[in-house]
Amino acid sequence: MRIIIPSLIFAFCASLVQGFDHQNITLRGNLLNSMTVFEKSQKGRVAFMGGSITEMDGYRPMVMEFLKSRFLETEFEFINAGISSTCSTTGAFRLERDVLSMGPIDLFFLEFAVNDDQDAGHRWKACIRGMEGIIRNLRTQHPRSDIIVTFFVNPNMLEILMNGEIPRSMGAHEAVLRKYKVSRIHLGRELASQISEGTFGWEKFGGTHPKPAGNRLCAEMHIKLLARAWSGTAPILPQKHYLPSEPLDEFSYFRGRFFSPSQIKLSKGWSYSEPLWSEIKGGKRNRYMNRPLLHASFPAAPLSFEFSGTAIGAFVLAGPDAGSIRYVIDGKKRGEVDLYHPNYSKGLHYPRSVIFAHDLAPGPHQIIIQPQTSKGERNTVRLLEFCLN
Repeated sequence: MRIIIPSLIFAFCASLVQGFDHQNITLRGNLLNSMTVFEKSQKGRVAFMGGSITEMDGYRPMVMEFLKSRFLETEFEFINAGISSTCSTTGAFRLERDVLSMGPIDLFFLEFAVNDDQDAGHRWKACIRGMEGIIRNLRTQHPRSDIIVTFFVNPNMLEILMNGEIPRSMGAHEAVLRKYKVSRIHLGRELASQISEGTFGWEKFGGTHPKPAGNRLCAEMHIKLLARAWSGTAPILPQKHYLPSEPLDEFSYFRGRFFSPSQIKLSKGWSYSEPLWSEIKGGKRNRYMNRPLLHASFPAAPLSFEFSGTAIGAFVLAGPDAGSIRYVIDGKKRGEVDLYHPNYSKGLHYPRSVIFAHDLAPGPHQIIIQPQTSKGERNTVRLLEFCLN
């Protein structure tokens, strides 16, 4: 049942958060385009992208309810593009499929700070390439889309923040947001500040996947930002947002897209089908069941195909039996990537993106891949999509 909240909630909720540190609620550029569309067309498309924090019933439905109560006459289309365990690298490659294919986005909420930290364990450059890939691609294809990025937090990141330092993923993402003038909610630093002041606690917040109190804190910070952003007069027509002429990192994944294995001619030992999951050990998520994928085990024959772009990788399911992929690009660039995730693959067919090469010359290339045995017993490759940039 939809709850209709009086329009006074806009001012009331803003008053609830007057104590927030404005450094943690940062408006860059403006968010007036979405207000213009919501008010004048009475239609709106709002997308949320991130990991499990976005996918779950957390801050996202709270913000959705606020938007519906703020614009009572507006018909909203809400897109939940949250996928558990995925990082900004995967986000950059799936943006086209999960968000851009839906049409112009009026308001885009994005979070990957926690997943880049604890799931992917990304280095600085990888955090940049994923986050910039998403934002630059969106701003290129839909230059009038308003964007808000949120920094959620896990215990390790919270400890770093309370020591006055900056977690790697947050620092890298912030560098991207400054360059592109993107607004940001620093939930992690706000929580650290309130814990230090004794006004909030980690248990009340609810942990890495916040409980209602933690999600309410997050939603109220978004309401505060939107109240500030929408306090002015909406322009007659939406305006293009700032897009830097050059990327922060030339190898960022701003041309990212998935390439289906179904388009490849298979070699001996490879199959594009649904695995017989009932005979395979390890937890499975429903999202990846009842669908075909590319799979093979050592010693399958080498698989070769052509592609175009500066980067290539794969979005895989890495379970207890996950081996490695040996690759050769253009007969020169060689390497091997272990698919097994040391923290999560033991009991789960874990979704993750691996990159074979990120700095290729623009244009056509050829890659040869082959499954390899890792640690003496893990020998299987299960590949959902190839990742191209």
